[in-house]
Amino acid sequence: MFEFSARVQELQERIRVFMETHIYPNEARFYREAEELGPWKVLPVVEELKPIARREGLWNLFLPESDHGAGLSNFEYAPLCEIMGRSHLAPEVFNCSAPDTGNMEVLARYGTAEQQERWLKPLLAGEIRSCFAMTEPAVASSDATNIESSIVRDGDDYIINGRKWYTTNATDPRCRICIFMGKTDPDNPNRHLQQSMILVPMDTPGVRVVRPIAVFGFYGVPDRASEVVFENVRVPASNMLLGEGRGFEIAQGRLGPGRIHHCMRLVGLAERMLELMCRRSLSRVAFGKPVAEQGVTVERIAEARILIEQARLLTLNAAWRMDKVGNKAAKAEIAMIKVAAPKMACQVIDWTIQAFGGGGTNNDHGIASAYATARLLRLADGPDEVHRNQIGRMELARYRPARV
Repeated sequence: MFEFSARVQELQERIRVFMETHIYPNEARFYREAEELGPWKVLPVVEELKPIARREGLWNLFLPESDHGAGLSNFEYAPLCEIMGRSHLAPEVFNCSAPDTGNMEVLARYGTAEQQERWLKPLLAGEIRSCFAMTEPAVASSDATNIESSIVRDGDDYIINGRKWYTTNATDPRCRICIFMGKTDPDNPNRHLQQSMILVPMDTPGVRVVRPIAVFGFYGVPDRASEVVFENVRVPASNMLLGEGRGFEIAQGRLGPGRIHHCMRLVGLAERMLELMCRRSLSRVAFGKPVAEQGVTVERIAEARILIEQARLLTLNAAWRMDKVGNKAAKAEIAMIKVAAPKMACQVIDWTIQAFGGGGTNNDHGIASAYATARLLRLADGPDEVHRNQIGRMELARYRPARV
């Protein structure tokens, strides 16, 4: 059985208290502001709570580098991420929300001193936000080698062209920097060396945020999905991250920890939904007895508990493996959680909707937005099919005859 250190247990308790004191009481306001103000505005409730979290030392907990963050390993951060995942409001309040977390990890790991000074420091301070531009509407971006956007060297600059969507955060008025993925060497026979990542300030001429994109009708809860066009955008050559052709290398370094974060947040979200299901089914009477005493409801509650425990243990194991052997050696475990956790959460939330009846389809209880999040994560960071193919190929490789 996994055991957490005294420090992690203490942080768990502090985050739980913060959630009870500041997050849960403000959720209704958060959803109301998101609906009324829309994806182009800063939500006051988030900005009011951030300084409180920072004063209480619950800030940047995701970064393992002790000089930038809390110095926690993936395994140590995972249970904290689960608690934050219980509410859409929480992650940004703790400065632990995607895509900023992944972008900060990229800058901390691969950025130059100048890049870190200009972009990482204000991100760590919560003064600005960032976006990550990879997915494109014109190609099947589940195969990232399909990405067609171009990054062309021109003297001391690069010229960037492309159309991106599901570029989270781009409509946020505080979004100042974009990590952009595109091709610098489209003719390279190795398709995984064609791509690069480069930093693009959002106020650069030629960058145009076209529109916010609703996810199952929700704008900006929790992600501000956006479509962005880059037309002859010129940035200094010094904005290149790590070097030309190393985009996939950066992506793998970025996505490993991010998948742990996503999956543990989904475990927390599913726990919250199971709690709602139990409380609702105990308080409602149908056909002469509480819904909780209806056989199908009891079965669903039991299955939900089993699924949640399975997903939690699988994700903690992946985090532990990453810390011990690295992202590459733990790729099977990472792929498995990326399939298992969203599927689990979708099922648990679906049962919660059934327990609430019609009320589960609006967002009075945060259930509809929870389902939108879980369903989206069967696509984000690689769809189920890609991860299943990877898992299957690795499993079959164990039984193929050794090549002589």
